[in-house]
Amino acid sequence: MAHGLYVSATSAQSGKSLIVLGLSDLLHRHTNSIGFFRPISDTAPGDTDPMVAFMREHFELPDEAVGVGLSRVEARELIAARNTEELYSRALDAYSEIAKHVDVVIVEGTDLSGHDLTTEFELNARLANHLGCHLIGVVSAAGLDVAQSVEAVDVARDSYYEQRVSLLSMIVNRADPETIDELRSEIHPGRHHRKVYVIPETPEVLSPTIGEVMDTVGARLVTGDPSRDRDIRHIMIAAMNVGYLLERYEGDDSLLVTPADRTDVLTAAVAASRTPGFPSTAGVLVTGPRPVEASVLPVLAEAPFPVYSCEQGTFDTTTAVAAVRGSITAGIPRKTAAALGAMAKAVDESELLARLQLPSPDLMTPVRFLHQLVERARSDRRRVVLPEGEDLRVLRAAEIIARRDICDVIVLGGTKVSDLARENGVDLSGVQLVDPDTDPRTEAFATEYAKLRAHKGITLEQARERMTSRSYWGTMMVHLGHADGMVSGAAHTTADTIRPSLEFVKTRPGVKLVSSVFLMCLPDRVLVYGDCAVNPNPDAAGLADIALASAATARQFGVDPKVAMLSYSTGTSGAGADVDSVREATALVQSTSPDFPVEGPIQYDAAVDSFIAASKLPESDVAGHATVFVFPDLNTGNNTYKAVQQSAGAVAVGPVLQGLNKAVNDLSRGCTVADIVNTVAITAIQAQSLSPSA
Repeated sequence: MAHGLYVSATSAQSGKSLIVLGLSDLLHRHTNSIGFFRPISDTAPGDTDPMVAFMREHFELPDEAVGVGLSRVEARELIAARNTEELYSRALDAYSEIAKHVDVVIVEGTDLSGHDLTTEFELNARLANHLGCHLIGVVSAAGLDVAQSVEAVDVARDSYYEQRVSLLSMIVNRADPETIDELRSEIHPGRHHRKVYVIPETPEVLSPTIGEVMDTVGARLVTGDPSRDRDIRHIMIAAMNVGYLLERYEGDDSLLVTPADRTDVLTAAVAASRTPGFPSTAGVLVTGPRPVEASVLPVLAEAPFPVYSCEQGTFDTTTAVAAVRGSITAGIPRKTAAALGAMAKAVDESELLARLQLPSPDLMTPVRFLHQLVERARSDRRRVVLPEGEDLRVLRAAEIIARRDICDVIVLGGTKVSDLARENGVDLSGVQLVDPDTDPRTEAFATEYAKLRAHKGITLEQARERMTSRSYWGTMMVHLGHADGMVSGAAHTTADTIRPSLEFVKTRPGVKLVSSVFLMCLPDRVLVYGDCAVNPNPDAAGLADIALASAATARQFGVDPKVAMLSYSTGTSGAGADVDSVREATALVQSTSPDFPVEGPIQYDAAVDSFIAASKLPESDVAGHATVFVFPDLNTGNNTYKAVQQSAGAVAVGPVLQGLNKAVNDLSRGCTVADIVNTVAITAIQAQSLSPSA
């Protein structure tokens, strides 16, 4: 039977969804499979529960691993009829179906939105007992001082003990960051001496987005980019003259609510958005049945924010907007990142896992692999520089990296970059922004470059010109220890990214060439493909070098290397210059590094299929079980990784550069924000073994 973990709040708006997400992320990394269950859902019968939908999508859970027991309406009817046994029975039946398919089920209790909180508290405790779950109690410290928060924990814990639940832990959420250290010291572990975790208020999660607000009030888009993922931190009612309005701008990410006939306010908002240093506007919501005047629409179309309209009056609209709270279920990546970062900082994962005594996972899914990358990067913090600050994807990735607390991230760029972030609602508060045009280190970087390239006739003036390139400047940061790694290529070619490293970072001792691999995340395992991005036609020595480097990279990321040197023939069945080169490369690897199995020449099918391998190479330790694949040339490798990615639905992480003295990695110009985040995590992990801590 699966382990069950019941997350129960002690008050409304405790932020327990943040706890559920963090626990699910933790358990997903440390067991084969997880499920998610809500015994009582606030949605109507037959409708999709938002949290169930979010968990299914975020963790790629199958339909049989998620579900609900009853709707709140159904539960209330059973309680009113004094038929709670039927309620418990139906919840247990639904839970048991999920538990058949997974190792751990995370159960999210009710939202305590009913009128009788005591009854609902007891209901959750009894449900946890009937489902056979350990329970994690979540106490909200919002609006409470330290003494009140401590008392709330004591009262809730004693109440759970009275209900005889298996209390795994208490978590205090939404604590005041200014008093959090005092709160942690004042809370005692209770009669069973179990640690109480304290998580500070996380504004990045609580702030609603444009999309959440507009969906709530039923607004329609008038003009502009919907920007549904942009946070709203301030609400301003524009019923005064323009001068007074501009004085009252509270800060970035303000939502302006104004009657539709206030064309002066609308045009002033557009003008203000174009003024350097002026607080950014997240969006404008015009109210009332009257449409926006047609003459103003061309002006609004130039605004860097969306304009919405709704037919309700200004007062009713503002009241509705003010009541909207941010939700993790909105599926906004940066909200998810903020929630996971807050949980990771506050909870001792090893201590909590030790109490659950979970079996170790035997499958490596793409989601689990990518989550483990984040965990490893976070375990030994490094500094990674992103030179392409003028690319919005890079800024969004930097925000997520900072919120998830993956590593220290540095973005190169000046006012233009900060303005781009401000206009698009990207929060760079946790990111170091460095402007090479004004940074005092630029001259020292140029001097160092001139010294390193003096043998090529580079003058100091030429070196200064080189340092105007963000790639060169970022690489010099890494070379001189101002950063531990660099990720570039979102807006530049692979050559632009690698060239500075080849000029002065150089390759590691014993390495003849820089190469690359892709980490191919299949549904049940991770394979390593090399070289798919750098070397067009490597000779036998080059293929051997790629194989050795790829095996080392595989080990670094938890893949046991069994290397297949690929060709169009297997064993001795073929002849010709191309096959002979692969055969020679295999012999070089075997003579150089006998500590991992290698086979070649071998065809791809014989390398991965044990049935085919049994007929073609029955004595091989690699055939049918290969994990590292070395392609004979770039044409074959690049096309194969893309074919597997597109046709088999594999997640391709990379290219991961290997062989350099420092951690430098390239991006595809078609990369997504998630690709950048993953590559930064990989770079931080590489830097852990390549450079000392700061």
